[in-house]
Amino acid sequence: MIGLLQRVTQASVTVDGQVIGQIGSGLLVLVGVEPTDTPDKANRLLRRLLNYRVFADAEDKMNLSLQDVHGGLLLVPQFTLAADTHKGNRPGFSTAATPALGRELFIYLCQQACSQYSQVASGHFGADMQVALVNNGPATFWLKV
Repeated sequence: MIGLLQRVTQASVTVDGQVIGQIGSGLLVLVGVEPTDTPDKANRLLRRLLNYRVFADAEDKMNLSLQDVHGGLLLVPQFTLAADTHKGNRPGFSTAATPALGRELFIYLCQQACSQYSQVASGHFGADMQVALVNNGPATFWLKV
């Protein structure tokens, strides 16, 4: 699984003109699923998201995790993260999971996140989403488990 983390001061997801998920300060995570991904990989990604130290401590060092700062976690499915971009001028998507597997693992990730952390919001798999964010830093990190 791939997680593209963006440290934000605020973020939201809108579908059909309705905000379906929003957070204040925290992490917006675009989630890509690959064909070999499993629930175990989703669990590992979640552990990393909750514990990855990208927030500043008292000495302005990236030393605090999402849990340490009690920030929000906004999970957004994004199958294009798994695209093959190695050649040509158009991405290929044979490296992405099937829609069925992508949906299953994204929903699983969201359920696990909600059971382990109190401030979780999400986008909707397969929907045409508009994602708004204010990137704090900017700080963006790519995790693959």
